[in-house]
Amino acid sequence: MEKIVRLVGVILLTIAVFVLMSYVNHRIRISKEDELFVPLGQQVKVNGYLINVYTEGSGATTLVFMSGGGTCSPVLDFKSLYSLLSDEYRIVVIERAGYGFSDVVDVDRDIDSILSDTRQALAKVGVEGPVVLCPHSMSGIEAIYWAQSYPNEVSAIIGLDMAVPEAYGVYEPNLPMIRLGKFMADTGIIRWIPGVAESDAIKYGTLTDAEKELYKIVFYRRSATKTMINEVQQIKENAALVAMNGKIDVPILAFSSSGQGTGWVEEEWLDFQRTFIANSPNGKLVELDSSHYVHDIEYERIAEEIGIFLSEIR
Repeated sequence: MEKIVRLVGVILLTIAVFVLMSYVNHRIRISKEDELFVPLGQQVKVNGYLINVYTEGSGATTLVFMSGGGTCSPVLDFKSLYSLLSDEYRIVVIERAGYGFSDVVDVDRDIDSILSDTRQALAKVGVEGPVVLCPHSMSGIEAIYWAQSYPNEVSAIIGLDMAVPEAYGVYEPNLPMIRLGKFMADTGIIRWIPGVAESDAIKYGTLTDAEKELYKIVFYRRSATKTMINEVQQIKENAALVAMNGKIDVPILAFSSSGQGTGWVEEEWLDFQRTFIANSPNGKLVELDSSHYVHDIEYERIAEEIGIFLSEIR
């Protein structure tokens, strides 16, 4: 028993030393990376914290890109797609609190607060509706709620494998695993995991080498942030409210992945997408043979389909 106690003590001490060394290394690396952590976009103060908004292009139609939950760098994540569209459309990427170059804050993430942040930030950079919303994954809930609450501000929705309210009826977040991810991010342990920062935007997109390096720098600062965790904790309640509000009557072009990488059973995810579009008066679904980050993989086809869709509803 004494030997077991000593062994356990040695193991715990070794873990503690590793965590301490990892944290010190993480802080040193962050300090060195500070000069490269330069915002892409304009930061505006909303409700006491900074929200980053990126704009590009000057077309008559404005496309607002909204990232999925946990996407560390929305501006870079969507770049492969919006760079194909900015010659004809005005591009806007909103980085919610806790993401990208926006502040990390410990605030409620009920759907009204999230949408209020978004609308105020866009107003402060001169973006006025009606706009076309381009949500990925979890932000589909916000986009649908926006169309329900302010229909005059939303001319269409282009879903990039966006989540729909019904999907969260069966969703149970693994909070212990999420909190473990936050601990690993805060202590810098994730820096020791090979390939962990290699997002689909890096692996499949058109980012330059410099942009790939910046993406990784943002990743080590904006992974499993407190704000992101607050979103996850309130997503079921938010989705339930959106579901209760009923259908929306705006044109919808939805791109669906194969379901891979969504966290749901693949066919189940597809069923949610198909049912939602079938119940949408002006909806069209394009099913892609792609994993969840469709805009990083099928960006050329998506850009082409968007052009056709917008020309038809113009």
